[in-house]
Amino acid sequence: MDFDIPLLPGSPRRLSPRMVVRGGQGPKHGQQYLKVPGPRAQGLQGSSPRASGQPPGGGSSPNSSVINNYLDASEQVSSEARLSRMHFHDNQRKVDYVLAYHYRKRGAHPGHGSPGHSLAIVSNGETGKDPHAGAPSDIELGPLDGLEDQRKEQREEFEHNLMEAGLELEKDLESKSQGSVFVRIHAPWQVLAREAEFLKIKVPTKKMYEIKSEGSIAKTFNKILQKLSSPLKPRVPEHSNSRMKNLSYPFSREKMYLYNIQDKDTFFDNATRSRIVHEILKRTTCSRANNSMGINSLIANNVYEAAYPLHDGEYDGAGDDMNDRKLLYQEWARYGVFYKFQPIDLIRKYFGEKIGLYFAWLGLYTSFLIPSSIIGVIVFLYGCATIEEDIPSKEMCDQQNAFTMCPLCDKSCDYWNLSSACGTARASHLFDNPATVFFSIFMALWATMFLENWKRLQMRLGYFWDLTGIEEEEEHSRPEYETKVREKMLKESDKSVVQKLGTHSTESEDEDDEDKLTWKDRFPGYLMNFASILFMIALTFSIVFGVIVYRITTAAALSLNKATRSNVRVTVTATAVIINLVVILILDEIYGAVAKWLTKIEVPKTEQTFEERLILKAFLLKFVNAYSPIFYVAFFKGRFVGRPGSYVYVFDGYRMEECAPGGCLMELCIQLSIIMLGKQLIQNNIFEIGVPKLKKLFRKLKDETEGETDSTHSKHPEQWDLDYSLAYTGLTPEYMEMIIQFGFVTLFVASFPLAPVFALLNNVIEVRLDAKKFVTELRRPDAVRTKDIGIWFDILSGIGKFSVIINAFVIAVTSDFIPRLVYQYAYSHNGTLHGFVNHTLSFFNISQLKEGTQPENSQFDLEVQFCRFKDYREPPWAPNPYEFSKQYWSVLSARLAFVIIFQNLVMFLSVLVDWMIPDIPTDISDQIKREKSLFVDFFLKEEHEKLRLMEEPARRSPGTGRRSRRSPAASPAPSGRSQPGSSMSSGSHQTNV
Repeated sequence: MDFDIPLLPGSPRRLSPRMVVRGGQGPKHGQQYLKVPGPRAQGLQGSSPRASGQPPGGGSSPNSSVINNYLDASEQVSSEARLSRMHFHDNQRKVDYVLAYHYRKRGAHPGHGSPGHSLAIVSNGETGKDPHAGAPSDIELGPLDGLEDQRKEQREEFEHNLMEAGLELEKDLESKSQGSVFVRIHAPWQVLAREAEFLKIKVPTKKMYEIKSEGSIAKTFNKILQKLSSPLKPRVPEHSNSRMKNLSYPFSREKMYLYNIQDKDTFFDNATRSRIVHEILKRTTCSRANNSMGINSLIANNVYEAAYPLHDGEYDGAGDDMNDRKLLYQEWARYGVFYKFQPIDLIRKYFGEKIGLYFAWLGLYTSFLIPSSIIGVIVFLYGCATIEEDIPSKEMCDQQNAFTMCPLCDKSCDYWNLSSACGTARASHLFDNPATVFFSIFMALWATMFLENWKRLQMRLGYFWDLTGIEEEEEHSRPEYETKVREKMLKESDKSVVQKLGTHSTESEDEDDEDKLTWKDRFPGYLMNFASILFMIALTFSIVFGVIVYRITTAAALSLNKATRSNVRVTVTATAVIINLVVILILDEIYGAVAKWLTKIEVPKTEQTFEERLILKAFLLKFVNAYSPIFYVAFFKGRFVGRPGSYVYVFDGYRMEECAPGGCLMELCIQLSIIMLGKQLIQNNIFEIGVPKLKKLFRKLKDETEGETDSTHSKHPEQWDLDYSLAYTGLTPEYMEMIIQFGFVTLFVASFPLAPVFALLNNVIEVRLDAKKFVTELRRPDAVRTKDIGIWFDILSGIGKFSVIINAFVIAVTSDFIPRLVYQYAYSHNGTLHGFVNHTLSFFNISQLKEGTQPENSQFDLEVQFCRFKDYREPPWAPNPYEFSKQYWSVLSARLAFVIIFQNLVMFLSVLVDWMIPDIPTDISDQIKREKSLFVDFFLKEEHEKLRLMEEPARRSPGTGRRSRRSPAASPAPSGRSQPGSSMSSGSHQTNV
């Protein structure tokens, strides 16, 4: 018999244990439930719940509320009397998870009757009128009404199945015409213990041991370091006793005596409790929703809007009650504590291992930027200090040399003196000096050392967080995958097979799970992915080419005007870089959405596969988008210009652009610095601060416009209301921006030694910005246990190896480092760089200029016969004029040799560093071995203690042995064997499961 208790909106009535039943049976031991209507039998299609035997006078209504409360119904409780907004209204059961959905009652829109009529949607899609509704005539349902009723039935069945799994639910009545309803979920001890054993969750035992310290010298150094760094440590409990560690063991109901269970309500922390509930939600089915598996499928079908665990209260409350969220805000998520270390253990406890590992990685990356920033500043200062000693720049600035250069454009451009480019040449020396070669080698080794140290830190955290030896959990299929499989089965099978799929889907799930979608089914998606990615890359290259055309045409246009002719190069470079930055920011957002869409049409089976494929696509597109303009300046600009008399033209009359007289390295530095700083300032900071706030405001305005406002409720909002207005974006955008920044720091560091400095300044803010976002602006994510950062490490390793090749080519091709070495040791008369500028400039006879390209109104004397241009070519009086000279081939050979030597040297040093630094720290490997032996001793000791306690009652009763000898059949269970489900130990409570 179904019971339905009328409740008041906002203050549910308490039910006594005698009134609460479940499924028509008496309450089980330790559990009280209110019976809710279960799913209709498959054979009762076309009948409503009341038509199938439910008495009309039983107080049931279609809008029954699923609620479990313990206290007496006579007691009235207001929201002000609540002790905590984290509990049910009985102030006893903790809210472990929340499901939210938006409802709209029938009749809320005109033309569809009043809310008093009760209609049922039958399973075959037809509508049936309730015979007990008392309506004078039939009411035709609109499509929205039918969809709402269908979703309501699916929610009722899903919530009923959750209660069948042992969870306890509470929600308020749907008292308004439309609004949001929150289903609060509580997991009792029995469910937590069962699921913890099923998930093999490691929990601390009663045994604690001291972690062995290092040798005497290391121990003394550690003590000094601890004292010096004490002002930088956050004031959180985890840092108070870091030398002691509990032995951990996967939870087992048969070995309860191993664990120090003092309070069942606090034995599992909030993150673990929500993780357990989320696992149940993911595997609970709903037959009315096409046998959808889990809450993710229902959210995808708009049955529920959101599912999330609760934050531990407010982060900025005025009260004295301290929770983990408030502690994280005060000691971590504020800009005022930017100088402090991160409380990684508390972050892991609150957010889970996945987010804990992200912030640990970000903290290590930021700390590693400190030495690279110092070296980068030293390299930059070295360039500043030696600028007056640089012979090539002195020769370029010496007006007595009077190198008359060929015109930079046709007609409107005049001949010019090389000394006019003195400023550019001196500025190029700041970044193009011998120290940059050393810095490139250092940064390649720095990337290797960073990755090796991260592997060591990852192992250390895995040991302290009990992640060593955890197994990969079996993931459930994504809703889109299930839908695609169902569509395939419907197409290829007859009706009987379809029915078999509906009735035996859970039994046959493991039989042919791997072969449900073959490569033939996914081939259209793969083809679309391949074509779309090629199109996006071609689009990026087209935009880069468009900016090149802009630079060429703008330079030609500005050269026509005498007023703007002097600042042509600066104006064109600055505006082109800004255009590139804006395009990169816009395309980044577009490519993120495109990568997500392309991954969806691939139909990956699990969430992990979906995330990995999405990351690879997004990284590929964003990598090409961010670095293609920089690659152009570094390796292509000025390489296809031609020579005077035989220039390469784009669109009749527009010559390909050349590098500045001091080389393209200075322009590469400007391009890299503006794009890097612009992305960090605009995309990583302004967008990250503004977008969550706008989403929160939009959701708040939407709730106010769609639902009726309750003044009492708005004055005292519940925690689930506050968290519902928040959003969650995941870790992929956070990792992505840091990976792109890592590329800026390592790939082209030879051209911009100050890149680590700007990355460090950005990351000091980024750590606190991400922390504040996770604590204040986003919903609390599901706690996910993972041993590493996954595919991101492979991407980092690939960028580190790729950076060696890129920096080798930047130094060899873009920089003047190799031509200077070749001149100094092969062509210089005195072993110095005197005469280097003249050596790099070729001659051209101006009489051989094409007709119509000569300068108009030249300011130079008519005696000019030869002009100079930067290239290694034979002079006009040579047997083979304007052909590449011997110097050209010598420099080219030296460049290729440098690339090979540099690459192999750095790779060898990287492998050497990798070999010298073990992946697992020695002390951690020793502690793991020691922990295993300690646990064996502890386990045997507890087993002996358990047997001793169980044998003592048998020894104290003198008649037990005689009775057992006289009547073996009447004797109880052997004294050395415990009863199923119970266990005892000294110093801990007796626990029954």
